[in-house]
Amino acid sequence: MNQPILELKNIEKKFNGVPALSNVSLSVSPGSCHAIVGENGAGKSTLIKILTGAYSKDNGEIYFEGNKVENMEPKLSKSLGIHCIYQELTVANHLSVAENIFLGNQPRTKWGLIDWNRMYTEAADLLQLLNIKLDPKMLVKEISIAQKQMVEIARAVSQQARILIMDEPTSSLSEREIEILLQLITELKEKSVSILYISHRMEEIFRISDTITVLRDGQHVKTLKTNEIENTDRLVELMVNRKMTDYFNKIAVPIGETILEVCNLNVENVLKNINFEVRKGEILGIAGLVGSGRTEIAKSIFGLLKKDDGQIIIHGIPRKIVKPRDAIRLGIGFVTENRKETGLTLKMSVRENVTLLNLKRFEKKLLVNKKKERNVVEDYKKKLRIKTASIEQKIATLSGGNQQKTILARWISQRPQILILDEPCRGVDVGAKSEIFAEISRLAEQGVAIIMISSEIPEIEGMCDRTLVMCEGQISGTLDKENINADNILKLAFGGVVHEK
Repeated sequence: MNQPILELKNIEKKFNGVPALSNVSLSVSPGSCHAIVGENGAGKSTLIKILTGAYSKDNGEIYFEGNKVENMEPKLSKSLGIHCIYQELTVANHLSVAENIFLGNQPRTKWGLIDWNRMYTEAADLLQLLNIKLDPKMLVKEISIAQKQMVEIARAVSQQARILIMDEPTSSLSEREIEILLQLITELKEKSVSILYISHRMEEIFRISDTITVLRDGQHVKTLKTNEIENTDRLVELMVNRKMTDYFNKIAVPIGETILEVCNLNVENVLKNINFEVRKGEILGIAGLVGSGRTEIAKSIFGLLKKDDGQIIIHGIPRKIVKPRDAIRLGIGFVTENRKETGLTLKMSVRENVTLLNLKRFEKKLLVNKKKERNVVEDYKKKLRIKTASIEQKIATLSGGNQQKTILARWISQRPQILILDEPCRGVDVGAKSEIFAEISRLAEQGVAIIMISSEIPEIEGMCDRTLVMCEGQISGTLDKENINADNILKLAFGGVVHEK
């Protein structure tokens, strides 16, 4: 039996006295893919940061190739060949592909200057070795998110990576890009690079991992060979400690009158002749490939993207929406796809993020009634099961799922009549997804008209009453509930035609 390249024994970590990890152990074999799964807040991110030296452990032991590592620091971690590709990429957009690959490690001439010819040649050789089709001289700002991830992988390999940690690597990728990335991971394993893979996407985990470790509430639950796990449901049960019955929690509600109409919406080179309506209590899905115009529809309705032509009609009355403030006043809410860049104020607390748009509701004699504000936020914390030690905790310290639930609480507290959700469960674990879907369903039951954009076809199938499918800035087709399935969505997404039942 091969000696593990990495072993963690009884790792513990506390923050302000609250355990984040308790007696967590795992071992990684050379050239294997070891998946780490668990709900948001299970301790996955803390474990990564201990391995990369960003956090120090409080107790426990770390062994690399059988040798004990006393104080893991970022410099030591990299020298051992441990590299991490985070969900938020760390590329320099204004530099070329080659410059990013060798960032901080550029080949030099004997006079100490950067050897540009050698750098481009070595970058091309490395990209070819990894079967990555990119021009080393191309600026990174001109390539896709998936290609930027490939550049980060190439950078790690150039620095003799022995262990590559991948944190939600496919959360922003299309199906085709995911396929390319998974193939690259297989090739890295064949080159004896070990992969620590963190993802909420069960299909990927079962496909590429050899071993799976389950964490729950900062504790090690079980480590199993992937081929020993019966099915996805069994793995999810280990993660959430309960049986997952109806994952989507969709409540059947009567569909009412039309709330929102979008008529002849056009944005030059982005959207063309967009027409649809959303009714009271309806969940309207918007599906399609990445870059097909889904998010741009949401931004146009919310006043974040200037329209060249078209009307937004609410309750039969044409409305002028030029900026988000106009949309909010008309009862429109928008949960954006990138919570950290466009959803949250990271330096503020959970309480402040929830009530940010609605402080007038708590106003008393020109001051904010803090007691009333706290009571409302505590109520949403319980209702949405937001895991936080206190509502005064900084939002940046919460897990992705709890951050997403906080944003949802913000918009629910606004009591919207129209709610737009753009990738509402991106980077969210299965347990939190189930809770978010249940809340979306309750909102529809209360009569809110909901637009839900998702790249996850099962989410569209499980939650939506009707679905628009986008292709190259146009609506390729509309599917009723009985016709929403993967085959029909993909046909329309690629410009095909669907003959409904």
